[in-house]
Parts: sequence; C-alpha cells; structure tokens
Amino acid sequence: MSTELVEDETQFYGKAQNYWKNVPPTVDGMLGGYGHISNVDLNGSKKFLQRFLRQEGSNKTGNACALDCGAGIGRITKRLLLPLFKTVDMVDVTDEFLNKAKSFLGEEGKRVGNYFCCGLQEFSPEPNRYDVIWIQWVIGHLTDEHLVNFLQRCRLGLRPNGIIVIKDNVTQDASIMDDVDSSICREIDLVRKLIKQAGLSILAVERQENFPDEIYHVFSFAMR
Repeated sequence: MSTELVEDETQFYGKAQNYWKNVPPTVDGMLGGYGHISNVDLNGSKKFLQRFLRQEGSNKTGNACALDCGAGIGRITKRLLLPLFKTVDMVDVTDEFLNKAKSFLGEEGKRVGNYFCCGLQEFSPEPNRYDVIWIQWVIGHLTDEHLVNFLQRCRLGLRPNGIIVIKDNVTQDASIMDDVDSSICREIDLVRKLIKQAGLSILAVERQENFPDEIYHVFSFAMR
C-alpha cells in the first residue's frame, strides 16, 4: 500500500500545499515545466472522453455539467471541459490559482459555475450534479484511504450515465514518493484496486501516447 510511504499525514498535506503556493500560476507551472506537452495531453483526453459523450443510445454521458478536480488555473477547464460542457465547476487547494483562472479562462469563464478552494480530501461534490468528474495529476496528493473516500463521494455526485475519469502518472512496479511536491506515484495495479475498493467499475483504460520518454507513463481510467 502506498500509504506506508506517508509517515505523517498532516505534514504530507501541508508540504504539498506549501509547494503549490510557490508555483507560478501558468500552464508551465501547472505542468512542472512541461508546458509543451499540454496540447498532446488535451488532444488525448478529448479523444478518450468523446467515446462516452458520443455513445449511441441510452448509455450516453450527458454534457450539462463537469467538475475539474485539482483544476489549478483552469488549463483543462479551458481547453477540454468548457468546449464540451454547458457548465464547469473547478476545485483546487490553491486560492491564487483559482483567482488567476478568472482571467485565464477569458470570456468563456462565465460558464464556470463554482470555484471551490478546498483540498480533495475534504471536498464533497454536490450529489447528482455532474456528468463528468475529471481528476488529473492530483490523486498522488491523497492517501489511499482519502482517495477511496473521495471516489465514493464522487460517485454520489454523478448524474445518470455520468463518469469519473482519473488521468495520472503510474509506475509498473512499486509506488514512489516525490519529496519535492509531497505526492505519491502509484503502481497501476494499486490504482485499479483502490477504484474497485470505492465500489466503482472501470469502463475503459488508455495509455497517453506521444509523451516524453523521461516522464512516468500516464494512464486514463474511466469509471462509474
């Protein structure tokens, strides 16, 4: 279990919060100096999401409202979610990022319903509100227990045919702690196990292609 890597929970969360407070509110800042991969990332995400939004028949995922978790300045909200959904809510632990989002999103930002400043370990999505809950590059900031609990709360936040998507770095063997930003990169089998523990079923898994060789493999998991 990756939580064995967390010796002090308060320190684990506090250190991460301090790290992000010192990150510039830019796309490059959000991506740890890898701003150049943003387009490839967003195109891959759009393709992955469209298979649920374009489904024929009664299982089609709606496009009324999405939630962007660990939203930062709104990189994903702006380029992926606002073009596909009528309303988007954003949640992030760093107040400065959400303030920056209001200018970064431009005119389309008026379709952001709520800016929630909150850590995901303490956040509860409004029940039955969201067609898609998008959780990207942020699960490493939650302990195993808090991740399972958060996913259970997300499940209650879904509308009929809604989905949760996790897109994140994974390892192929042991989980690894990053002491710089205080986050855990989990092994892929553990991510699957925690999703199952939350009572969710995985609908699709896909590896992001065309990322630099030196970064972790990035996988998307769709579930409900």
